[in-house]
Amino acid sequence: MSIPSISRTALIKQLQSFLPRTAVLYEEEDTRPYECDGLSAYRHLPWLVVLPETVAQVQTIMQLCHAERVPVIARGAGTGLSGGALPADKSLVLSLARFNQILEIDLPNRVATVQPGVRNLAISDAVREHGLYYAPDPSSQIACTIGGNVAENSGGVHCLKYGLTVHNIQQLKIVTVDGELVTIGGGGLDAAGYDLLALMTGSEGLLGIIVEVTVKLLPLPQRAQVMLAAFDKVDQAGTAVASIIAHGIIPAGLEMMDNPAIRAAEAFAHAGYPTDAAAILLCELDGSNEEVSEQIMQVRELLQQAGATQIRTAADEAERLQIWRGRKSAFPAVGRLAPDYYCMDGTIPRKQLPFVLQRINELSEEYGLPVANVFHAGDGNLHPLILYDANKPGELHRTEEFGAKILELCVEVGGTITGEHGVGMEKINQMCVQFNSLELSQFHAIKAAFDPHTLLNPGKAVPTLHRCAELGAMHVHHGQLPHPELERF
Repeated sequence: MSIPSISRTALIKQLQSFLPRTAVLYEEEDTRPYECDGLSAYRHLPWLVVLPETVAQVQTIMQLCHAERVPVIARGAGTGLSGGALPADKSLVLSLARFNQILEIDLPNRVATVQPGVRNLAISDAVREHGLYYAPDPSSQIACTIGGNVAENSGGVHCLKYGLTVHNIQQLKIVTVDGELVTIGGGGLDAAGYDLLALMTGSEGLLGIIVEVTVKLLPLPQRAQVMLAAFDKVDQAGTAVASIIAHGIIPAGLEMMDNPAIRAAEAFAHAGYPTDAAAILLCELDGSNEEVSEQIMQVRELLQQAGATQIRTAADEAERLQIWRGRKSAFPAVGRLAPDYYCMDGTIPRKQLPFVLQRINELSEEYGLPVANVFHAGDGNLHPLILYDANKPGELHRTEEFGAKILELCVEVGGTITGEHGVGMEKINQMCVQFNSLELSQFHAIKAAFDPHTLLNPGKAVPTLHRCAELGAMHVHHGQLPHPELERF
């Protein structure tokens, strides 16, 4: 990582020459809230924090940091769960919190242009009166920001039918590492040249600073109805998921929770969940009245064939929202079961659900750590929540080791180490398991094209080849001679 060529005091003075004094934080009590994101097990006090309000200010900050070789970590609401916004040594945290305006709502073209600090849910709230909404809905949508959603390619409970963030944005404006303002994408559904929009989405702050996002808006469905099905066995719920998809039905949302998660969510949200069930499925169907009515009958039959012991359909909108409230509050609800929990994020082929859940149970017994499972069953995105107590010596280390085994299991069955939380610091070692040396070299080459001095979010998402070699976890192609410029990453 680059070493700044400027002292902290001199950098503060230069920043205060064009930013309000309240926008430059350097006292420990002011910078402490920025020492971690939602993965609070990893903490590092920032060197400095800046809170710009205009694109021009962001450009000047980046020009200054580029000239003085100061690492920059872009930060949204800090709800990330992979340590993606963890400060590095002698780094500047650039908070986009004050970029919180909806700039334009274009109803004829069904798009909205927003600043990166706008909350995910605020977009749907702003366009609901026009019969529109923004589809991606992470569980943290009440707090997470659209810039962070782009950086992590977030999904949510409705991503099965409507896609991830990458499928729901049309244009980005970014500030490059040397301060240029660049527009990626365009006003239409396709743009000429390389698909840099997809490259930027999920890039975890490694390639540029997002300062504006144009999102696609969808019409609210005529009808949306959720079904709740209870099962005596977790593998029966997994079978039901595969059966629904195999019959050509694509629900708006298809979520699964196991018994520990069910009990925690019910105690927290009082959603009417059956607390004696081994697992529940939440299946939401949306579309026209006729389409939903027909699919509800089809899904009910498939659930019964899979062994559902109870099937309930929300009678009205209030009950539908209450059922979903339980699922969306599952993460904070599980937090009541133990002093700490570690939220994992991996994705597997749907057919592997029963096997993977069985292996997670076996690993849970092996490590002596309970697990509550909450996941997007429709697209195989798992969120095992490992319960532990960080105050017990060695328990955090054991928890991280357990989590690593889960991610490696995902790769083993043909999946991937992340679905929507990103790699950050949390999963960087498992990148060595998923990708070989040639693939990682290609990632580094892309990084070097955008950020040759590795100033943007250094040390995150893509491991060095040396790190992987030391772990002994990566297959190195014989005869490979990486470009000398890549060896320093």
